[in-house]
Amino acid sequence: MRTEPPQIVAAGHICLDMIPQLGEGPTDLHGLLVPGKLVDVGPLTTATGGSVSNTGLALHRLGFPVQLMGKVGEDVVGRAILELLTRQDARLADGMIVTPESPSSYTVVISPPGVDRIFLHCPGANDTFGPDDIEYDRLRDTCLFHFGYPPLMRRMYADEGRELAALLARVKERGVTTSLDMARPDPASEAGRANWRAILQRALPYVDIFLPSFDETLFMLDRPRFDELQAHSRDGDLNAQADGVSLRGLSTQLLDMGAGVVALKLGAQGLYLRTTSNTGRLENMGASALEDPRTWAGRELFAPCFAVDVVGTTGSGDCTIAGFLGGIVEGLTPEGALVCGVAVGACNVEQADATSGIPPWSAVQERIARRWQRASTAVNLDTWSWDEDSGVWRSG
Repeated sequence: MRTEPPQIVAAGHICLDMIPQLGEGPTDLHGLLVPGKLVDVGPLTTATGGSVSNTGLALHRLGFPVQLMGKVGEDVVGRAILELLTRQDARLADGMIVTPESPSSYTVVISPPGVDRIFLHCPGANDTFGPDDIEYDRLRDTCLFHFGYPPLMRRMYADEGRELAALLARVKERGVTTSLDMARPDPASEAGRANWRAILQRALPYVDIFLPSFDETLFMLDRPRFDELQAHSRDGDLNAQADGVSLRGLSTQLLDMGAGVVALKLGAQGLYLRTTSNTGRLENMGASALEDPRTWAGRELFAPCFAVDVVGTTGSGDCTIAGFLGGIVEGLTPEGALVCGVAVGACNVEQADATSGIPPWSAVQERIARRWQRASTAVNLDTWSWDEDSGVWRSG
């Protein structure tokens, strides 16, 4: 690992997760959520959530110097978020925005044993986040700017994403490499009804590395196909229904919209990579330029996950992003960065929370080098070939 790696900024959505411990008592929501009923609960677990916290803290635990840029209110929840961040490192909260005009975002997670969770979410200050909230002068020593969850931030998806595009364009003007992650909105919500194709067409010319999930991308670019797959899914997980044809079709659209590198997360199935064939686009990715753009041009790869005992999946996609971005900052090949992505994601799921399972970067590399066993994948890659040395599937 580089002795003094350049700074990474993790910006966008942040909230406080509040999870009351539910033990004995009603195990169905009808028996639990009764008007006037007093329900005994156990201790309250609080943790920061959202892309800023999950990806940012994962990068910090890996050993990369990180600055967080999220927005909170001047309230108890906001103070709790800042306190939880500074417990990790006092400097992490230096770039956080505190506003008196909006409440902080929080989520109450109601999770009875054996019952699907219910999330009571207040978007709060995230909905007011805009281009003018970024202190662009702070980006002077930044190599990579990662922005996460615009579908959960009203100003970022309103007006067909004009403010999101403006924010990313201003970052690019400073020579910083940009990366963008998404979230899948509730189809019935305002964000779910937004014109996501138009938003992506406006934003992706300013995105060097685009890191959504397969189902988010399908929702935004091919809603009929998304609805069809969801109707035939027993558990709502569409990732096992992905194949090489659908992955290539979606990534082609994203590259045509302007992204330089596209990585589609597929949960427990793995991580897919597709890059532009335009070496000029890759050479102009900014301060975190690829070590050798020619080795990245026109690539299509897939990395299955590593085999682990899964304790929890909270933040697994965000941590996978942290591993992939870390690989780029470290100057790895596309194969190496892809493997690092699924490796850090695997470390994440070995613990119940979002980031405590993430070890230093050197420990991740040592674990990979010991021929860590890979998990099987249901993704159909009929015409692809397995490369044992690099640990990835190659198309063609």
